[in-house]
Amino acid sequence: MEPQPPPVDSRSWWRVVLASLRGEPQDCTRGPLGRAVWILALPMVLEMAMESTFSIVDIYFVSHIGDAAVATIGLTEAMLTIVYAFGVGLAMATTALVARRVGEKNVDGAVRGASAAIALGLVLSIVLGLPGLLFPDTLLRWMGAPQEVIETGTTYTRLTLGGSGVVLFLYLNNAIFRGAGDPALALRTLLLANGLNIVLDRILIFGLGPIPAFGVTGAGMATLTGRSIGVAYQCWMLRRGSGAITLRGPAARVERPIVAELVRLSTGGVAQLFIATASWVALFKIVAPFGKEVLSGYSIAIRIVIFALMPAWGLSNAAATLVGQNLGAGQPARAERSVWLTGFMNMAFMCAVTATFVAFAPQLVACFTSNPPTLEVGVHALRTLSYGYVFYAWGMVIAQAFNGAGDTRTPTRINFFCFWCFQIPLAWTLAHPLGLEQDGVFWSVCIAESVIAAVAIALFRRGKWKEVQLASDVATAPSGH
Repeated sequence: MEPQPPPVDSRSWWRVVLASLRGEPQDCTRGPLGRAVWILALPMVLEMAMESTFSIVDIYFVSHIGDAAVATIGLTEAMLTIVYAFGVGLAMATTALVARRVGEKNVDGAVRGASAAIALGLVLSIVLGLPGLLFPDTLLRWMGAPQEVIETGTTYTRLTLGGSGVVLFLYLNNAIFRGAGDPALALRTLLLANGLNIVLDRILIFGLGPIPAFGVTGAGMATLTGRSIGVAYQCWMLRRGSGAITLRGPAARVERPIVAELVRLSTGGVAQLFIATASWVALFKIVAPFGKEVLSGYSIAIRIVIFALMPAWGLSNAAATLVGQNLGAGQPARAERSVWLTGFMNMAFMCAVTATFVAFAPQLVACFTSNPPTLEVGVHALRTLSYGYVFYAWGMVIAQAFNGAGDTRTPTRINFFCFWCFQIPLAWTLAHPLGLEQDGVFWSVCIAESVIAAVAIALFRRGKWKEVQLASDVATAPSGH
């Protein structure tokens, strides 16, 4: 029998924090629930903060080059959201499946689930990466990029979109670590990748000694290199077996039924992210007619918002793992308690973010622009968007709880209704017929966040997510050979 990790214990909070950051395996189906949340959440919060650092670092360095370089990163990042949708969607399904098997004490089943996810990730990497690798200039032109941006940014776009596979595998492999209850490995991966990205950005963008300045292309080279080395480290750790599961031996094989189950589960996750990111593009189109200063200020505010929201998503991911493991262990009541506790923690964090944005919005936006009209719009957008965070904190956690239970359809429906049937029509109505212009868009986001939270909580309280059944692991079925 495989050795099982110890339950979350009653050590001092300081020792719990150290154990969490060291990645000590813990059984989160037993022991104090509050400590289980912290053991999972702390490295996940830091992990998501590191994930959001990639784009904020690139845009900071490139802002010293010129508007064309900044536009290149903005447009490429918008196209990369499709990769994010597939990566995060598959990661949601992988976390749910691996966490459920770990909760059932079925380590071989967790390994099979991880192996199937990696095989599926390889196929997606090729499909998603080829268009960017072969047609970067065409994609930029399709996005409406000016000729100057196409000329300076084609290579950056080729590197970033052509290297979509490393983005996908960063999400996917980290999802395996999270589902196995060992999120500290995910954190260490992103610390490595981000550290390399920051150092290489400065060298490759501006040059150093015999190394020439590559400009915006250097940003693409730095990010691709940092992420690739991070993925190599993940693969080494998975093969080495440093985490809760080891991808080697007879269990590390791809089984078609598990691949099919991952496709089923990830479809909802991909749809969730695709619906959300597509609505984000729609909001940009509503804002665009109000001028380049408005569009630029809104873009900067969104960058800062994404940077701040990533740690909140990390805390929400803890709810997904706790729900998956405790449902697998036959403890639905403990799974539900973990969601409410995580929700209160996330709400407290987002209240702090709101206070920070309201108090220091001018200083934050000034890090990216000195143009007064742009600065004014960015400050107003940042403050207005933040007013809905206290509600959206709950929406994040509840959505991830559904995902952790394997119910990816419910949050997909919530996203479709709240983003496409409510937020976008509201934004257009407030901005144009009612004459609020860009303020109407800002307030529509704030209002929609509150609606998302209310709908998610109402559906969660019904409790149907506790009855979701995942396909049985093939390892537990009698062999016909």
